[in-house]
Amino acid sequence: MLVDDDRSRATIVERKLRDVGFEVLSVIPTASGLLYQMAQQEPDVVIIALDSPDRDVLESLSIASSHNPRPVVMFSEAGDQSFISDAIRAGVTAYQAQDINAERVRAAIDIAVAQFSAFNNLREELDETRRQLEERKLVEKAKGLLMTVHKVDEEEAFSTLRKLAMDKNRTLGEVAREVIEILERTQLKGKGR
Repeated sequence: MLVDDDRSRATIVERKLRDVGFEVLSVIPTASGLLYQMAQQEPDVVIIALDSPDRDVLESLSIASSHNPRPVVMFSEAGDQSFISDAIRAGVTAYQAQDINAERVRAAIDIAVAQFSAFNNLREELDETRRQLEERKLVEKAKGLLMTVHKVDEEEAFSTLRKLAMDKNRTLGEVAREVIEILERTQLKGKGR
């Protein structure tokens, strides 16, 4: 998808993109409705070449990036460091502080796709690390409750959790969450008597 407020420039860039093998889904003259257009057309890459990109563009990109991230290349002569930082935070993958040029657009897209891929990999690794940390916390809490309620040592508590996970064909974290819920409910009932 190409967003360009200069129609003659957009025609040249669109032709160049097609020449190098890209399918241009649409060329839109303003960022008005960008969020809707991105949702409807689901482009692989968004290229934005606006003479004066504004905060509305960044807001649309930010929303789109949080729901369905994709590589975004922005060409703009507005080289203000604050705006560039805001653009990157909003989801712009590659910012070119220059006017769009049909000859450079392929390289900019390649850079954006590579950076997007690297960032996505890091985000997935971070999500996995967070999930593992949360699971460890649950397992530790479940072990502690088992040790307190059933007066067993740590090794036996862990063994119990592992056996339950295998018997139920569930992850250790899922079983730990269930054990916590059951034991906390049991403790609350015991205190209520």
